[in-house]
Amino acid sequence: MKSDTIFTFLSSILLLKTTNSLTQPTSRRSVIQKGTATIAATFTFLDPQHVAAQAEDVLPTAGSKPKEFINVGTQAPPPDGESAFIELSNGVKVKDFRIGTGDEVVKGNSQNVMIQCTGRLLNLNGVIFYSTKNNNPDGFGAIPLTVNLGKGEVIPGLESGLVGMKKGGIRRLIIPANLAYSKYPELEPRPTNANDQRALDSVVKNTRRDATIMFDVQVERFR
Repeated sequence: MKSDTIFTFLSSILLLKTTNSLTQPTSRRSVIQKGTATIAATFTFLDPQHVAAQAEDVLPTAGSKPKEFINVGTQAPPPDGESAFIELSNGVKVKDFRIGTGDEVVKGNSQNVMIQCTGRLLNLNGVIFYSTKNNNPDGFGAIPLTVNLGKGEVIPGLESGLVGMKKGGIRRLIIPANLAYSKYPELEPRPTNANDQRALDSVVKNTRRDATIMFDVQVERFR
């Protein structure tokens, strides 16, 4: 499977519903109560609207949101046995989906860090405002974004989230507004077209909206 296919798959993980098991009755009264509840539940279950609602809860749909859009890294325990987000000292939350290879890791002053990344607006249900996949002028593959860390070129939240990653690693970052475009609107990554810029502006320039953003990042190489 190609790395960009894995990257796309990992960046669109959906929330599945979990259910709790019922306890067994221990008395005659509890048996009667359970029987009455079962009859009522049966009629409710047969109601078409109820069935449709349950289907929407359990089955993923095209409009389903990734777990992070609903409850960003605060699940306890994390759903389906997944690892939790790790919160950095500056408030950025990170979760690794693939560690990568080699002994070298991205440092705070690493140069020519080449990444594939997709940025989403959590306040707009995950609308994409930036993606290196759109940078494919010759049709031979997306050209990565190249950044130099420690020089003020990229938003601080993304820069700190890259530190510690290995070549080929894939990481999800949740970046608070004060480390993103609300305070640093001129820094990279910048939207590459007018529509994406309008989407970003609709959140960043509206003080009533939460300008927290999410980036899925894959490191291609660095030095």
